[in-house]
Amino acid sequence: MAGLNRSTPTPTALTVHQSSRVLEVGFDDGALFRIPFELMRVYSPSAEVQGHGPGQEVLQTGKRDVVVTDIQAIGHYAVQPRFSDGHDTGIFSWDYLYKLGAEGDDLWQRYEARLLAAGAQRDAPMPVKAGSACGTGKH
Repeated sequence: MAGLNRSTPTPTALTVHQSSRVLEVGFDDGALFRIPFELMRVYSPSAEVQGHGPGQEVLQTGKRDVVVTDIQAIGHYAVQPRFSDGHDTGIFSWDYLYKLGAEGDDLWQRYEARLLAAGAQRDAPMPVKAGSACGTGKH
């Protein structure tokens, strides 16, 4: 099985490149993607980033220099990276990684448009959520 969708290609190689801050993923259909850590972080599939439904997404800022400090396999369908900012709740299925790779340029343009619409700066620190003693915004 190739992730959550049976028609998604299966990864044949997965390499974390710390110096260039990209996750390189090769798939059995011949596709090879170099997915920037920042893109992965701002589009993490976690509830912390995506919310619990449409319109509840949390705009991520200050993630330009984030790195993947660890990555664990989740069964035969996904990986779970730990990022240098402490975020570790996103489970990236093979189909989601394929989407990030294939649609990366479009996703990046949408991210920049969201920043502009919100009047936010890409490198601004994330605001601290009220009621979060540790400052991570995690619950």
